[in-house]
Formats: sequence, structure tokens, C-alpha cells
Amino acid sequence: MPCRTLRASAFLACFSAIVSGPALAQQPQSGGTLHMYQRDSPASASVHEEATYSTNVPFMSIFNNLVIYDQHVPQNSDASIRPELATSWSWSDDKTQLTFKLRQGVKWHDGKPFTAKDVKCTFDLIQDKGDQHFRKNPRKLWYQNVKDVVVKGDDEVTLQLGRPQPSILAMLASGYSAMYPCHVSPAQMRTKPIGTGPFMLAEFKQNEMIRLVKNPNYWKKGRPYLDAIEMPIITNRSTAMLAFMAGKLDMTFPMEVTPPLMRDIKSNVPKAICYFGPQNVNENLIINREKAPFDNPDIRRAMALTLDRKAFIDILFEGQADIGGTLLPQPDGVWGMPKDQMEQMLGYNPDIQKNRAEARKIMEKLGYGPDHRLKVVVSTRNIPSYRDPAVILIDHLKEIYIDGELDPVETSQWFSKVARKDYSVGMNLTGNSIDDPDQAFYENYACKSERNYSHYCNPEIEKLFDKQSAETDVEKRKKLVWEIDQKLQEDVARPIILHTRGGTCWQPTVHGYTPMTNSSYNGYRFEDLWIEH
Repeated sequence: MPCRTLRASAFLACFSAIVSGPALAQQPQSGGTLHMYQRDSPASASVHEEATYSTNVPFMSIFNNLVIYDQHVPQNSDASIRPELATSWSWSDDKTQLTFKLRQGVKWHDGKPFTAKDVKCTFDLIQDKGDQHFRKNPRKLWYQNVKDVVVKGDDEVTLQLGRPQPSILAMLASGYSAMYPCHVSPAQMRTKPIGTGPFMLAEFKQNEMIRLVKNPNYWKKGRPYLDAIEMPIITNRSTAMLAFMAGKLDMTFPMEVTPPLMRDIKSNVPKAICYFGPQNVNENLIINREKAPFDNPDIRRAMALTLDRKAFIDILFEGQADIGGTLLPQPDGVWGMPKDQMEQMLGYNPDIQKNRAEARKIMEKLGYGPDHRLKVVVSTRNIPSYRDPAVILIDHLKEIYIDGELDPVETSQWFSKVARKDYSVGMNLTGNSIDDPDQAFYENYACKSERNYSHYCNPEIEKLFDKQSAETDVEKRKKLVWEIDQKLQEDVARPIILHTRGGTCWQPTVHGYTPMTNSSYNGYRFEDLWIEH
């Protein structure tokens, strides 16, 4: 069985065998330009202000974190967290103070020194405590437990926590947790970002091109190997695949290759290396709970009951995707709910006809039926991975007397639109940038989170968020997580339709790239990637 079709647990061993073989036994070569298409035009280059890996993929390599997931370990875990701008870290005995020793001699791309003050400035921006402010702040609640950031000289900083929080290092290791410079405004970081990373931004033309060039003064000697990365923006997926098959591109946009497209690629470029697997992204139904008639919980319940998850998976992924709750299902994910427990949740009973009969009864009690149908606009992002499931959703809603009209929204507008609740019903994709409940719960379901697109708010559930977050026993924490997930599905907070799988292909001349199996957001530092000349 080829590696690309395996689950993450088996993929780790199989992929390791590939990368340890003759191809990577070669001496890395310096120079050359990587050509990888970009699927759409990101709203900005500020990784802290955006909520899509259309920003994360092209711009992660401009920055560094305090710590980072090992770029060559496919499954992210606490064991794969490595120092980056920090050289080491230590905990206080009560687990409420996390101290980092910082790397000395690091410079920002403009030549100014990186110091502990920049770490504090970054947290001030995220927590909205400083003089300057982000325009958007989707991950503000990640760090609500950080009560203070204490600087000691230029090379030591301590995060003081309100309570123990085992996940804090995992969040710091995310591709979204870049360090920002004190001396550069948030406005400039949107168009001309300054980082400490292996690459510098040379060109960012909306709807045309993103081009990065090697940082000649990178603190890690001998890196990066590449001279440049060029990312033409190609919004038509078929056009992009044809360009890859013609040899004009070295790599596809990560996780954008579908099963039929992968067959085409392997048929036309048999030496291409392809991975297909989980990525910790879920397709979900978002419902604006503040807009009539969707402020009625019974309508929301009926909508959750009409979803045929297996049909979505069969049509979109040829059966190669996963049914799950809020967290990535096991064994690819650490925290996913067991199948027998999951099937007890609202809408997860595999008897779809029974579910829909119950949904129609609900709608009929509300006055709807074959001769009185509810008309609704279904909004979604205007790229295939969003539009295609939205079409299926509209078909499923017809089964319960709801007629949907598709409203495709450009990427540059989509996240702002749903964040300000300017929609009624939407088909959304949510990427979890780390495989940890804190990120999934606080970012997507907390009352004050910008990414809580359905405006679900349950203070009692949030108390459970805090309880599971502080739990250090993994098995006890899992039981709390599953209890929370059941309540979220019962409340129709954001019905999870499926957990996607996607493919990435690269030419055999590309070396040093490892896809991540339980997050599609953390593997794009690209400093070790090289091209065989």
C-alpha cells in the first residue's frame, strides 16, 4: 500500500522509510527557486491577523517562533517541540511560570536586534494591551491565561499564567505564533512584514504573485538552501495541476490535491511524490443564531439532523475522509471521541432517513412543508474546497423544506464577513492549527472569540473549557473533552460535517519537505527544503 493512502499512525513509519532512503542521503544543494502555486490571494501577510493557511503557507517562512514543531516529524506532539528563538525553557514548580532563554545575535530582516522586548510586544499585540492594535485578532483567546510577560534583560522572558495550562507550549509552536518586532507597525506587517525567519518578502501583488528571497543573515548558519520561493496565484485548481504536470511548478499548494486529481498527476508524472492524508481541517455548518428564523433552536436542530456525512465523504473524497466531532478523530488525532460514543450525538446516527424524518417533523411543527418552504442564502468562500460541499449542503437542506441559494464570497472578504455575522447560513472549513482541545474550544466556541462565527455562547460550557485546560492527566482530560463535545453538538453550536483529507505533490527534485498529519498549518518554515539541480 502506498504511503499516501495510510492513516497517520502507519504513515509515520512508511514516510520515515522514504525520507531516510537514497534521495535524502544526498548532500543538500544550495541555490535555486522553488515554484509553488498559491490557491488564492490572501487578505494580508500578517499571520497573526488572518485565519487561513492561504496566509500561513506563503508567509510562515518569514518569521520565527519561540518554539516550533520539528519540521520533519509528521505528527505534531509535545515530544516534537523544538527551540527556535528560545534556546531553552523551564517551568516553575507550580506550573504557572514558563521561562525562556532567548537566542543571542538574532537580527530582524532590517538589521535591528531581536530581544526579549519583542516577545513582550508580540504578546501585547495579541492581548490588545499595547498602544498599537491588530485590525483582526482571531487567536486572542489562545493566550487569555497569560497574565503577564516579564522581561529580564535582552535574553530572558517569563510568561506568568493564571493557572496551569499544559497546552501553552503547543500553541507557541504553531505556525501562527510568530514573533513580531516592536519597531514595526501592525499596518506594515500586513503588506511588508519584517521577521527573523529564513526568507524575506520581495513581492506581494494581490491576485498575481508572492515572492520570497533568502535571508542572507539568517541566524541558522547554512540555511535556507533555496535562493527564492515564487508563488504565482492560480485560483483555478485544474489549471494549477496542469502547470504542475507540465513541470512549471515544483510543488502543489499543500493539501489541495483531490483523489481524482492525484490519479491524473501520478498517471502523467509517475515519479512525482504525493502524500494524501488527514490535515486537522473540518467542514462545518455555521448558522447565525441571531438572525430570524435561525434564532429558533428547533430549526437549527432540524438542520443538524438532515446532514448525511457519509454522502459528503463519498462525493467529495471518494470515501477517504473521516466522521468526527470537534477534535480530529483517532488514531490520526489524539483527542477524538470513540466511534460508539460519537454515534450517540445529535445527527450522528448512521440511520439518515430516521434523522431526516425527525427533522421534517420539527419543521412541520413550525409551519413549513412541501408548499411552504424556507428560502435561505448559503454563503461560502469562493474556492472549490468550500463551494463543492456548499452545493451538497444545499441539496441536503431541500430534504427538510429549506431551499438554499449559493453566495460565493472572495477570500479577502470571507473571514471578515462571517466574523461580523453578516450571513444567515454558511458552509465553512475550520483548520485547527494544533491538535489540542484548548485551541479548538477557545478559538471556535468561546463567547468572545472572533472566530466564534455562529455567536454560540454558553458560560457553563466555558467553565468546562477551563476545567479541561488545567487537567494534567491525559485520560481524565479526554473524558472532559468528550463531555464538552457532546454538549456542543447537542447545542448545534457548529455542526461538524467531516474531517477532510487532502493531497500534496512535489517533483522528485524537491527534497526536505515533510507534510504534517494532524495540522496543515505548522510545516512551512522551508529552511531545509532544497532542489536537486
